Order: sequence, then structure tokens, then C-alpha cells
Amino acid sequence: MGFKKLLASLGAGGASVETVLNEPNVVPGGVVQGEVRIQGGSVAQQIEGLTVGLQARVEVEGQDQEYHQNIEFHRQQLGGAFEVQPGAVHTVPFGLEIPYETPITHFMGTHLRGMSVGVTTELAIARAVDSGDLDPVNVHPMPAQQAILDAFGQLGFSFRSADLEKGHLRGTRQRLPFYQEIEFNAPQQYRGLTQVELTFVADGHEMDVILEMDKKPGLFSEGSDTFRSFKVGLHNFQATDWAGYLHQWLAEVGGKRNWF
Repeated sequence: MGFKKLLASLGAGGASVETVLNEPNVVPGGVVQGEVRIQGGSVAQQIEGLTVGLQARVEVEGQDQEYHQNIEFHRQQLGGAFEVQPGAVHTVPFGLEIPYETPITHFMGTHLRGMSVGVTTELAIARAVDSGDLDPVNVHPMPAQQAILDAFGQLGFSFRSADLEKGHLRGTRQRLPFYQEIEFNAPQQYRGLTQVELTFVADGHEMDVILEMDKKPGLFSEGSDTFRSFKVGLHNFQATDWAGYLHQWLAEVGGKRNWF
């Protein structure tokens, strides 16, 4: 069970809020169950609104610099207005839907470095809005995503890093204002490669899989990136040997460019 204190009192004698997640582990397309507990202060207070949402820490590339920005990418209203009496406890249960595009934060039981995704809570009292802390959620791959990740592992690729980048990938079903890149180191058998970056963009039926291959610089040529995208059904992905598919494509591209 995840538990985190979100909010101190909203002014002297005001209410305090905490959010409890029943289970912080989830997959894209799933639901995070929990409840918001509002502890009344020394005076009655009218709660004008209560929302929970999802927030991610995203890398933004500016003209001359890179920086990180917290972006809320999903929000859910929890009921209407209500009054909290002095000292009373008001509990609001919720089921927060996790969008299919939500980035993966955990893979093979390990937290991916650089990933920060969690549940936020906002309480509105007398036209003032106070935001709470971030309650982390552990987003694990959907089965179709796990199949692609496993295929890279079978081919000898090793996880290097992951990040979220603000922007849009053209030609995909992307709706969020950012996308995730999962970076792998290439094994020696693909000696013309240094790394491969993997991106998933999913909806409720299928997902776009985007690969960016980084070629090692040669003696008389500059390094370049080669892209590949294909679609994977969320419910029929088992019919394909993804390790074989990826190996064949890598071998074909490498042969054409004399990488290996």
C-alpha cells in the first residue's frame, strides 16, 4: 500500500489532506485505486472542488538549453462541492484511469532511471487551489510492450537509460504532449550500432513502435540515425516472433549500410 502525506493545513485551522493508494503498481490502460482523506480543521470549510491527476517530469529542449518541467497529463474530478465540519474526516474514494500512453517507469522489477510519474491531488477552498505532493505510481509494461522489450533482451541488448521528451512524433497516434524514449546498448553482434532508442505510443487497440538506431561514426563518415516504425496489436501480438523480426530488420539495414 502506498501512503504519503500530501498537504499541510490550508491556512490557520484549515483542513488537511492525505491521499492513500491501494496499489501503486499498474499498467497503461489500468486503474489506480485509492482514496483522498480530508481532515476537518477548527472551523467548517466549504470544499469547492477536489481532483486527482497524473503528472510526469519531462525534458524540454529550448533554443540554448535543456531543462525539466512537471506536466500534468490527465485529471479527474472527484464529485462536486461539499462541506467539511470541524474535526470530521471526509473520505473520497477514486479510481484513476491510466492512459495507454502513460510512460513505463519499471522494467524487470527495476525502476527506470529518470522516470518520475505519480498521482497529484488538488483541493479548492474559497476559490484557492492548493496542490499536494506527488504520490509515485509504478507503471509496468503491458503484455504487448513486454514482448518487444523481451525481444531486445533475447538479442543481447542491455538497458541504458530512459527519458521523457516534450514534443510530438509525426505519423503516430500520439495525443500526450510528450513521449518516452527507452535506450538500449547494442551487443557486439551488431557491431555497427552503439544504441537503439525505443518508443511506444499506444491506444486501446494497438500501439506504434518507433525505433531510432544510432550508427557508429566511421572513419570517413559522420554518425547518422536510422528510424523504423511498425504497429503491434495489443491482443494479437503473440503471433509474431519479435526477436526474429527485429534481428532480421537489423541485419537487413546493417547489410545495406555495411555496418557489420
